[in-house]
Amino acid sequence: MAVREAADLQRILQRIDGRGYSAYKDCEGAYAFEGFTLWIDHVQADPFAAPSRVRVSVPASAAGFPRGCCGTKDRTVALRDFLARSFAAAGGGRRRGSGRSGEIAVALPGQEILERSSVVATADGDIEVRFLVGLPARGRTVLGGEAAAVFFEEIPARVASSLHYKAVDAGALYRHLAAFEDYRALQAALPSLGLVAFVADGAVLPRQSGVDDRPLSGAVPFRSPPSLRVEVDLPHAGTVGGMGVPEGITLIVGGGFHGKSTLLRAIERGVYAHIPGDGRERVASLPSTMKIRAEDGRRAEGVDISPFIAGLPDRRETHAFSTENASGSTSQAANIMEALEVGAGVLLIDEDTAATNMMIRDRRMQALVPDDLEPITPFIDRARSLFCDCDVSTVLVIGGSGDYFDIADTVVCMARYHPEDATARAQAVAVAHPSGRPARTGERFGTFRRRIPDPRSIDASKGRREARVAADGVRAIRFGVHEIDLSAVSQVVDPAQTAAIAHAILRAKRLMDGRTSLQEAVEAVVAETESRGLDALVPYPSGGLAAFRPFELAAAINRLRTLRVGQKE
Repeated sequence: MAVREAADLQRILQRIDGRGYSAYKDCEGAYAFEGFTLWIDHVQADPFAAPSRVRVSVPASAAGFPRGCCGTKDRTVALRDFLARSFAAAGGGRRRGSGRSGEIAVALPGQEILERSSVVATADGDIEVRFLVGLPARGRTVLGGEAAAVFFEEIPARVASSLHYKAVDAGALYRHLAAFEDYRALQAALPSLGLVAFVADGAVLPRQSGVDDRPLSGAVPFRSPPSLRVEVDLPHAGTVGGMGVPEGITLIVGGGFHGKSTLLRAIERGVYAHIPGDGRERVASLPSTMKIRAEDGRRAEGVDISPFIAGLPDRRETHAFSTENASGSTSQAANIMEALEVGAGVLLIDEDTAATNMMIRDRRMQALVPDDLEPITPFIDRARSLFCDCDVSTVLVIGGSGDYFDIADTVVCMARYHPEDATARAQAVAVAHPSGRPARTGERFGTFRRRIPDPRSIDASKGRREARVAADGVRAIRFGVHEIDLSAVSQVVDPAQTAAIAHAILRAKRLMDGRTSLQEAVEAVVAETESRGLDALVPYPSGGLAAFRPFELAAAINRLRTLRVGQKE
């Protein structure tokens, strides 16, 4: 595409001033400004529609960031995340007419450092930022002068204050890069230490609220029990000590409101790096960590839940279980098996969000209801074989059943927000107060049955219209005429991830040929985004995408109510 002079855009805006809104289409194209190129990729249909897609490209000579800022992939990801935050913080534009006129919006990052499509940085130091602009109008009449102010005053000012090395806080930038590199080194060290997670001393785990993920002011800093303390050498922070969560079965116990679920949520979010000042910068979990919960009412399709549920009274098949309205136990079983199907290596479970009958069946209930009338094998009878046979560890928050002491490798007791190693005490309690509960032992967990999706069942079209997908925050995807409910998929943390997953489902569909398993399709899409970037998911430059894991992509596909699958032999 030929690049025109900025003056050409000025003349176009003068010419279309006062005309109908569609005249803004004349502005599409690329324009050379002083120190950057402006790209108007797509103009919105009217002032009340989604804003127009715009980019600015700043050459390395103008941006001036040292080559060391993007010398590695990790540094490039962290730099891009930092610049997205800088550009967003530079101001949101002001109201300049009807609807969203005058709005300048970049996908706003949360507390996690993620690979994002809103900023692209090359190894040579060129910077590109993608954002949305509400083109000014009164009603549906072009306000050319107001648009000129957006393009010739507001955007250049924002570029100068956020995309030039001399203008940004260099100390904050390097702290951002260091935090990401330290996190990546910490996460990479976990397997060699025999750990599934690490929580550094001094970490601040509580959040402001359920809707505010910033650290809680005045919270008690984390302090590791001496017996669980390990040290890790990090490239920037040096030697860091904290609590290591070992492989195997770990219980988090304690009284109500003492911090059990807070610790588990920190481990849950430890699959992502966090920004400096978040409090969880040095909390890391294995990338294969998956949070599991019960999910009443979800649909399940062709899932082998037989390790947990078999012999249903209506003789329904549980090796390929399907339902439009799963119960608490069947939904939790399906969630576990679907996670294992795509390679989960660590399961996180909080009894508050689990199905009680999937977690425990005590001695008295076993005596009252004989085994031949109970189709559920509770998790307590499968957790050990899951680890021994499949190398899958479990971290559980348990406050109501000491029967789990019999199978635990490690017990962490939260007392007034401080963790204590209660493993020896729990073992002593188990000996002194035997549950008398007959446990199923010696049974192998079995293999995971891979499923083959039918691509015809994944349809995002709306009548005669082509495929349409969109994110609805972090909790839902609009997929054609359907909605995919992600409210129980708690490790989707950014709306840009949801948007990327929506497009990734379409990409995965193209790889499905009646022989490709769900796992293979999901892993291929993730590999493609890692090698080609998030732009591989969409046919145009988009600033609204963020990196996602295969587990959340698979979870979204599994929750599509039209999905049909077969099983791979």
